[in-house]
This record gives sequence, C-alpha cells and structure tokens, in this order.
Amino acid sequence: MLFASIDIGTNAVRLLFSNVYLRDEQIYAEKASIIRIPIRLGEDVFSINYISEEKIDLLLKTMRAFKLLMDVYRPLSYIACATAAMREASNSDEVVRRIKEEVGIDIKVISGKEEADIVTASNHVVLKEPFKYKMYVDVGGGSTEISLLNHQGLVASKSFKIGTIRYLKNKIDEKEWAKMQDWLLEFKKDFGKIYLVGSGGNINKITKMYGNRDAFMIEKEELMKAYEQLSKLTLADRIEMLGLRPDRADVIVPAAIIFIKIMTWIRTEVVYVPKIGLADGLIYKGYYEYLKNSPVEKFF
Repeated sequence: MLFASIDIGTNAVRLLFSNVYLRDEQIYAEKASIIRIPIRLGEDVFSINYISEEKIDLLLKTMRAFKLLMDVYRPLSYIACATAAMREASNSDEVVRRIKEEVGIDIKVISGKEEADIVTASNHVVLKEPFKYKMYVDVGGGSTEISLLNHQGLVASKSFKIGTIRYLKNKIDEKEWAKMQDWLLEFKKDFGKIYLVGSGGNINKITKMYGNRDAFMIEKEELMKAYEQLSKLTLADRIEMLGLRPDRADVIVPAAIIFIKIMTWIRTEVVYVPKIGLADGLIYKGYYEYLKNSPVEKFF
C-alpha cells in the first residue's frame, strides 16, 4: 500500500512516497520515491522573524508540484507537517492558509514534542544487552528533538532550539545548550546503557563519508575526524572537492558539532544511523490512521 508524507522543514521541503507492508506482525515502509527541495525557510525566520513573499512563492510552487505528483502516484493518504521555522514564523497562519486555499494541501504545524514522537514512530531498533534505552536524536535546521525509549516505549522527549541553520545564523542562545545538557544529565545514572540513534540528512551523509555505511553507524572518533576535516575546508572546497550539494555543504559542520556535544555529554562512543526522519515517521502515522479509518488530525 502506497502512502505519502510532506515534511516542511527549516532547511528543506520533502515529499516521500513509501510502500507499507506487514511482515512477521511488524510494519515496514520501503521508500518508493523522495523529492527534496532546499527552500530554507529558516533563513528568513531566524533573520526577520517571518517568511518573505519570495520564500512563500517558492513554497507554493513546490506544494503545487507535490500535489501534481500525488495526483499521479495516487497514495492511499498523505500527511503534511511543518516544523521549527513555521512554528516560529510570525506569519505562519497566513502561509498555511494560502497553501490550503491556493493548492489544496492541508498543513499541520507541529510542536517540537510532536516532531520527536513522530520521528520515533518508525522505530525498529531492537535493544540488546547492555543497553537499557534507545535515544533518538533528530537534528534539523531549526531544532533538535531528543527522545528516550525503553522496552515498553517512550520514557521522555524534548525539543531544543538548536539546529544547523540557526547555528549558521548565530541564533542559538548559550542557555539553550545548557538546557539540553541539563536535560540529558537527568539520565546520568543510565549513561553507558543508552543506544544512540541519529537521524537527519547531515548525519546520514557524514556516516556515508566517514563511518561504517554497511553497519549504519559512526564512532565518535570518526565523527570528530569528519568535523576537523570538513571545518578546515572552505564552502567551495566542500562542494567542488567532496561533491556536496551547496545546501548540504554549509550545514553539515554544525550538525557534526551538535552530535559530538550530545555524544560527549551522555558518554557514548557510537551513534547508529538507520536513515530515518520525520517524513518516514509520518508515513507510519498515515498507515496507522488508514487502519483506524479516522481523521489524521487525531494524531496531533
């Protein structure tokens, strides 16, 4: 069964089509197609506090293209969500209204906690000894969502105003770093028993370049090496020498910094990177909603 999701992020906007199926009583989603457009709403929001007409126009054009693709692919259902940049934009309601009126796509602006919960919906990581918890860390352009789970399910989750675009714009308050560290230290007695799971395009790319891409993981030492090498290169060199997309070449360094800080604070040496994100979690939410045959809004 084919489902679709739209993730309107701070850095990029994504449309994901996935085939969902049951195997051994477990739900799996297999990507059929993904389209990513780097609109960078955060460039406006973290500078002028609202989304400019230029960015709105790009977003509307992107949504029209996504609508046409969904008309052709014909998924059973779709869910469309917006995250940090839209949460903080002073004209967020206007943008959502215009997308609905001019394109016909319903957008839900979700909270940081909702974002964290959705990311973990695609959870297939099995806990083994000596691990007691799974900690999901999703680093985006405007925020970082962290969720802690055990064998029974979600234990705690928190969203922080720490993201790659926000970092580049020098818009991260030092108090926010302290808030993140203090929250993580609440689980200090379980450090060493936490299995770290990273999501987001940047950690995926870093793992592909510097980590163990076959095992879907990267060690802290490898991550620090990546940071040291990437930070020494100019933006042009990252693009020309490493073949990084321009919209990846600048944010990849702040992403490495965020992950290194978290790994240092919780005293772990490895992060598992299974290539999941908000768009994937939305696919699972859409599937669960399809089975329940009730409005998608019930999830929020």
